[in-house]
Amino acid sequence: MSTSGPPTWPQCEPSADFAADPVGCRGVRVPGHLVCLAHLTDAERYAYLTSLTPGANIDHQGTTFTGTLLFSLLNALRDPETGIARLGNAKFNSATFKERAWFESAIFEGDAWFESAIFEGDAMFGSAIFEGDAWFESAIFEGDAMFESATFEGDAMFESASFKNSALFGSAIFERTASLMSATFEATAWFGLASFKGNAWFGSASFMGTASFGSATFEATAWFGAASFKGNAWFESASFKGNASFESASFKGNASFESATFVKAGRFGPLACAGRIVLSGAEFGCPVTLLIAARRLECRRTRWSATAEIRLRYATVDFAHAVFEYPLTIAAEPDPFVFTDGSELADAMLAGAPRPDVRLASLRGVDAAHLVLADVDLSGCLFTGTVHLDQLRLEGACTFDTAPSFVRWRRWPPVRFTERRVLAEEHHWRASQPGAVQGWNVAVLGAGRAGPLQLAPVYRALRKAFEDGKHEPGAADFYYGEMEMRRHADDIPRGERGLLTAYWALSGYGLRASRALAWLGAAMLVTIVLLMAFGLAQENPNQTATGTVPAGGGKVTFEIDKDDPQNPTGDRFTGERFEKALSVTLNSVVFRSSGQDLTTAGTYIEMTSRLTEPVLLGLAVLAVRNRVKR
Repeated sequence: MSTSGPPTWPQCEPSADFAADPVGCRGVRVPGHLVCLAHLTDAERYAYLTSLTPGANIDHQGTTFTGTLLFSLLNALRDPETGIARLGNAKFNSATFKERAWFESAIFEGDAWFESAIFEGDAMFGSAIFEGDAWFESAIFEGDAMFESATFEGDAMFESASFKNSALFGSAIFERTASLMSATFEATAWFGLASFKGNAWFGSASFMGTASFGSATFEATAWFGAASFKGNAWFESASFKGNASFESASFKGNASFESATFVKAGRFGPLACAGRIVLSGAEFGCPVTLLIAARRLECRRTRWSATAEIRLRYATVDFAHAVFEYPLTIAAEPDPFVFTDGSELADAMLAGAPRPDVRLASLRGVDAAHLVLADVDLSGCLFTGTVHLDQLRLEGACTFDTAPSFVRWRRWPPVRFTERRVLAEEHHWRASQPGAVQGWNVAVLGAGRAGPLQLAPVYRALRKAFEDGKHEPGAADFYYGEMEMRRHADDIPRGERGLLTAYWALSGYGLRASRALAWLGAAMLVTIVLLMAFGLAQENPNQTATGTVPAGGGKVTFEIDKDDPQNPTGDRFTGERFEKALSVTLNSVVFRSSGQDLTTAGTYIEMTSRLTEPVLLGLAVLAVRNRVKR
């Protein structure tokens, strides 16, 4: 309602300086008079007020009220039996309340109009009852606006209202529509324990300070579309029984929905939050899609009773102990969220974040049988304590942390870890060990109690999950991790640990072809040197054939014998002897006999070579196969 021009009602006509104020007093005339209530004489005002009875209709639009004048008016409307002021249709549009406006426990039996009213002091409507519609559109509350325990039986219209100080609606009851569209709250907005039985419209509202809706009940639509929260927003234990829309809402602080209940919310967002979105302990009772761009999302002990899809940007997600019995997907959204009209969600407040990647912080206590992760960074995720981890589905580019791949010197010999997928808990465990090499990250929150005994089954389950997803090379990394944890676990017998150590040293558990080939090359070199030194005979032994011819003729029998090979006595490391030793060694690698004449020592050297070198070759082939098979 405009306050710049003349009002639409018959206005007060006191004497005024036309040049300074061409409109003059905007107060509506009191019936039977040419001036407003504020400009009546004392006798005229007394006569008017004594004519009023409880429940009477009043019209004092544009009137300026002092505390004394308002008290006199409400006192004239006070029920003598209850002591409560009762008003019929009450019109205070564009009225100005210079001091505290005390409407505590007042009963508005008709409609109440306060459009464009200005409350320069506190506006006290605590426990007031509005039996008709309440109109506070474009009202300005310069002091505290106190509507605690107020009851709005009709529509409550606060569109474009401006609350300069605290707005207190705690325990208020809104029986029908409550509209605070485009309202501005410059300080605390308190709606704790409020009950919205009709639609609640907060679209485009601006909350400059803390906004609290703790334990509020929304039985119909709760619309916060395009609302702006500059401070923290609290919705703990709030109950959303109808649609809860936060589309295009923005939170510059934290937004907490801890223990909130969403009965019919099919879509939550898209919204942007520069701080934390807390959904811990919240319950979703129907299929829902959550579209959130935030720095952190906490879903500890959150419960989903139907299918859910969580699409995120920039967020680090804590999903510990979440409960769901139906398929649930957590996916990263690479591009800004798009609305149905083609516009994009403004997430400029998150522009300082490095990338819109989504990081999972914890899955502890989760039953992962129905969980799908897509394009999520799992490098810092805690997995110990997750149930049915082997049934986890990983889609897209789900990344894990890796082992430090460069050489680190720790006494002798130097230590080198081959790059592989590694869990965050292993990083923490290795970094916390005495004499740990650099490169392992100890700063993993909550990973302190996880050791090899707890990590081995986690690696085993993830290996199976990768195998079921036909990602054999990825599964190989988790097999390596499982074997490493078994090798270091306290419950492994010493003999088994020795076998695992040998298996690790020779071929990296059948996954490091270079290691097996290096050992094979070393074994072949040793075999060649030993054969040249001790195994090859000095020269090829002479063969002798002997036989006896019967006197009367007939069949002649020959016996062929060979001299025993002689140990070398001259130069043993010649080119000819090298070629012979190489031939013997190469045949041994493929488990064949070379046919060379060997000394007794050479025979045993060849036997040892034919036993060990094919094994090393097989381990190398196995490692290559494990890395390339599908």
